Amino acid sequence: MAKMQKKGDLPQKPCATCGRDFAWRKKWEKVWDEVKYCSDRCRAARVKP
Repeated sequence: MAKMQKKGDLPQKPCATCGRDFAWRKKWEKVWDEVKYCSDRCRAARVKP
């Protein structure tokens, strides 16, 4: 079984819309490089070209 990590030790990156940092989540494990937005609200408010 994998060793538990503290939430502060998880990778973080800034949201493309609001700029706030958001932390890695288990459900994003396989697609972490593709995740750009911290929430559905930010994804819906993104600037469209």
